[in-house]
Amino acid sequence: MTQTAQHTIIRQRLTELGLELPTPSTPVASYVPAVRTGNYLYTSGQLPLVDGALPHTGKVAADVSVEDAAELARICTLNAFAAISALVDLDSIARVVKVVGFVASVPGFNGQPAVVNGASDLLLAVFGEKGQHARSAVGVAELPLNAPVEVELIVELDEQET
Repeated sequence: MTQTAQHTIIRQRLTELGLELPTPSTPVASYVPAVRTGNYLYTSGQLPLVDGALPHTGKVAADVSVEDAAELARICTLNAFAAISALVDLDSIARVVKVVGFVASVPGFNGQPAVVNGASDLLLAVFGEKGQHARSAVGVAELPLNAPVEVELIVELDEQET
């Protein structure tokens, strides 16, 4: 399958899921949204920004429900796709290697995996078997801009992309 045809398939898959690739977010500090080294691409932590704003702020299980936080993790992942697509076509992803999800949580909350499932489920829906990944779901006291969730990805690229 040609790169263009596969690219079309991935875009079609996003459309089938009712999703649109956002414009890559502008960094809020001194970093770049994604870095490529060899066959790997690492995204910086992506916040759930929609048109430059956070749809929800605060702590999961106090200010934000687990369900809403999972949707925010999904938005973070879409933003990671945008950061990746600024460097390479999404169709060049050979597999998703690792997801790290940070969840701003109240003391005693231990449902971080359910929140980060929003990211994992989207990766599986878009990339199928290539979307299976290792993962960390970490509870933290605070995130930038009072975001409830932040997600970063590590992806492996097809050898032909090097």
